Amino acid sequence: MASGERVGVVSHYYNRINVAVIDLRKDLQQDDMIHFLGTHTDFKQRVESMQVEHEQVEQAHAGTQIAVRVKQRVRRNDSVYRLVEQG
Repeated sequence: MASGERVGVVSHYYNRINVAVIDLRKDLQQDDMIHFLGTHTDFKQRVESMQVEHEQVEQAHAGTQIAVRVKQRVRRNDSVYRLVEQG
Protein backbone atom coordinates (compact mmCIF):
# COMPACT_ATOMS: atom_id res chain seq x y z
CA MET A 1 0.00 0.00 0.00
CA ALA A 2 1.30 3.45 -0.87
CA SER A 3 1.59 6.18 1.67
CA GLY A 4 0.98 9.58 0.21
CA GLU A 5 -1.25 11.38 -2.20
CA ARG A 6 -2.11 9.93 -5.63
CA VAL A 7 -0.90 12.47 -8.15
CA GLY A 8 -1.23 10.65 -11.44
CA VAL A 9 -1.20 7.56 -13.59
CA VAL A 10 1.32 6.23 -16.11
CA SER A 11 -0.01 6.46 -19.67
CA HIS A 12 3.13 5.34 -21.55
CA TYR A 13 6.63 4.01 -20.98
CA TYR A 14 9.60 4.40 -23.34
CA ASN A 15 11.88 1.53 -22.39
CA ARG A 16 14.86 2.54 -24.55
CA ILE A 17 15.22 5.85 -22.73
CA ASN A 18 13.60 4.87 -19.40
CA VAL A 19 10.99 7.61 -19.51
CA ALA A 20 7.46 7.41 -18.09
CA VAL A 21 4.66 9.61 -19.37
CA ILE A 22 2.37 10.53 -16.47
CA ASP A 23 -1.10 12.06 -16.67
CA LEU A 24 -1.13 14.35 -13.64
CA ARG A 25 -4.20 14.63 -11.44
CA LYS A 26 -2.42 16.84 -8.87
CA ASP A 27 0.47 19.29 -9.09
CA LEU A 28 4.00 17.87 -8.97
CA GLN A 29 7.37 19.54 -8.47
CA GLN A 30 10.95 18.64 -9.21
CA ASP A 31 12.61 17.03 -6.15
CA ASP A 32 9.29 15.52 -4.96
CA MET A 33 9.65 11.91 -3.81
CA ILE A 34 7.24 9.69 -5.75
CA HIS A 35 6.12 6.06 -5.53
CA PHE A 36 5.19 4.03 -8.62
CA LEU A 37 2.74 1.29 -7.69
CA GLY A 38 1.03 -1.28 -9.89
CA THR A 39 0.48 -5.01 -10.26
CA HIS A 40 4.16 -5.60 -11.15
CA THR A 41 5.61 -2.24 -10.12
CA ASP A 42 6.62 -0.98 -6.68
CA PHE A 43 9.50 1.47 -6.26
CA LYS A 44 10.23 4.97 -5.05
CA GLN A 45 12.40 7.68 -6.52
CA ARG A 46 12.93 11.43 -6.50
CA VAL A 47 11.75 13.51 -9.48
CA GLU A 48 15.11 14.59 -10.87
CA SER A 49 13.98 15.84 -14.25
CA MET A 50 10.54 16.54 -15.65
CA GLN A 51 9.44 17.70 -19.10
CA VAL A 52 6.24 19.09 -20.57
CA GLU A 53 6.10 19.18 -24.38
CA HIS A 54 9.88 18.44 -24.50
CA GLU A 55 10.63 21.51 -22.34
CA GLN A 56 12.34 21.11 -18.98
CA VAL A 57 10.09 22.35 -16.12
CA GLU A 58 10.42 22.53 -12.35
CA GLN A 59 6.72 22.07 -11.67
CA ALA A 60 3.65 20.85 -13.51
CA HIS A 61 -0.02 21.25 -12.76
CA ALA A 62 -2.98 18.89 -12.62
CA GLY A 63 -4.27 18.07 -16.10
CA THR A 64 -0.77 18.16 -17.61
CA GLN A 65 1.00 15.23 -19.22
CA ILE A 66 4.64 15.04 -18.11
CA ALA A 67 7.66 12.92 -18.98
CA VAL A 68 9.88 11.73 -16.12
CA ARG A 69 13.05 9.67 -16.31
CA VAL A 70 12.57 6.55 -14.18
CA LYS A 71 15.03 4.15 -12.55
CA GLN A 72 12.95 1.04 -13.21
CA ARG A 73 10.37 -0.17 -15.70
CA VAL A 74 6.84 1.12 -15.22
CA ARG A 75 3.65 -0.01 -16.88
CA ARG A 76 0.57 1.65 -18.30
CA ASN A 77 -2.01 2.43 -15.59
CA ASP A 78 0.52 2.23 -12.73
CA SER A 79 -0.42 4.73 -10.03
CA VAL A 80 1.96 7.52 -9.03
CA TYR A 81 1.92 8.81 -5.45
CA ARG A 82 3.73 11.81 -3.96
CA LEU A 83 5.26 10.71 -0.68
CA VAL A 84 5.05 12.85 2.41
CA GLU A 85 8.51 12.93 3.91
CA GLN A 86 8.58 12.41 7.65
CA GLY A 87 10.72 14.78 9.62
